[in-house]
Amino acid sequence: MLSSLFGSNVSAQDGAASFYDFKMNSLSGEEIDFSKYKGKNVLVVNTASKCGYTYQYADLEKLHDQLGDKVEILGFPANNFLWQEPGTNEEIAAFCEKNYGVEFQMFEKISVKGKDKHPLYRWLEAKSGKSPSWNFNKYVINKNGEVVGFFPAKISPLDDDILSLLREE
Repeated sequence: MLSSLFGSNVSAQDGAASFYDFKMNSLSGEEIDFSKYKGKNVLVVNTASKCGYTYQYADLEKLHDQLGDKVEILGFPANNFLWQEPGTNEEIAAFCEKNYGVEFQMFEKISVKGKDKHPLYRWLEAKSGKSPSWNFNKYVINKNGEVVGFFPAKISPLDDDILSLLREE
């Protein structure tokens, strides 16, 4: 049972058997049901506004523009690495819009490591064996909801290895 992977003090979402079982709030507070991503490849990225890799927002937006009809990009602001995402959800949304014209789906700020790690990131780690070591780590989820790739921050979202996984039918 998946809940045993996450310890005994967990919420119902910690026991999510599938990527599609998650529901999370967007930066604007709207609940997003991940079941809407069925049949699409997904790129999950933990983001930060004050990181040396923040420029990757531009690459993520370019990817969204090029493959947005087939691929979903999901951004998760996190303040886990040297406090590089100190802003509120409203400040993060304004930063992303003003500086990068972000139109891909951004979610409320969460924790991606430590005792308060969000259940989604617990699930991603359980499925991939990998946990973010910095901002802009990337997980590729295939059309069946399976984690098929993990890429560290230094790898561009436009890297051929990422693109080949995202383009798979």
